[in-house]
Amino acid sequence: MEIQRYWSVVRKRLWLIALITIVGCTAVGYYTSQNVRPNYQAAAKLMVFQSEAPGKTTSAPDAGAITSNILLIKTFKQLILTPRILDKVAAAYPDLHTTASELAAKVGISSVSETQIMTVVATDGSYPRAAKMANAVSKVFQAEIRTLLNLNNVIVLNWADPEANRAPSSPNPVKNVAIVFVLSLLIGTALAFLLEHMDDSVKTEQEVRAKLGLPLLADIPRIASRDLNEPDDTERTTMGARGKPNVTMDA
Repeated sequence: MEIQRYWSVVRKRLWLIALITIVGCTAVGYYTSQNVRPNYQAAAKLMVFQSEAPGKTTSAPDAGAITSNILLIKTFKQLILTPRILDKVAAAYPDLHTTASELAAKVGISSVSETQIMTVVATDGSYPRAAKMANAVSKVFQAEIRTLLNLNNVIVLNWADPEANRAPSSPNPVKNVAIVFVLSLLIGTALAFLLEHMDDSVKTEQEVRAKLGLPLLADIPRIASRDLNEPDDTERTTMGARGKPNVTMDA
């Protein structure tokens, strides 16, 4: 019975829920597609070797060195975004027209747990510029790590391709509309129950008996305005063929 009552509330104000959902999804979809600037992401991958010489080969991997390099990546992730590195990137690549603070806001470093792989990710409104940023940061860091820590165990596995044709990483109109769709349904349903709770009018015979405890004596149906303008059956029988009433004369 409770489920039926809840469903009756939703069904009675289904138009309100649908209106809120349609307006919300349409507004967010239009705003996202027309006013939000798309952003692109480009990534370059770096690898930290287990030995100082990248070309050196060993008969068996050194587990201790691998663990040490994995821990060293945590330091590299913080070091690569310091002004010591980013200032040199901005100075060495003037064609990027950027500053260290802008690079710090647009460049991020990620790594997969328990691996020796680092990823330099740059985000910008232009994919070629984002790719150049990622490559520039990777190249300068690779050179500076030799001076700062006297290490030569970082190589670039792959560079970001500025010529690649990539789709924007954000915004995602489908995702945004889906989120707004769910939120609109929740807001519309909550508003429907709120209006139902605030409505204290009596509309049915069951509500009269429930609130007053008295039987219903009479029920006046709703009369449409078109029914008031149409002649009833008695009047129709007295109308002539041309729409004039028949008149009976006494002798």
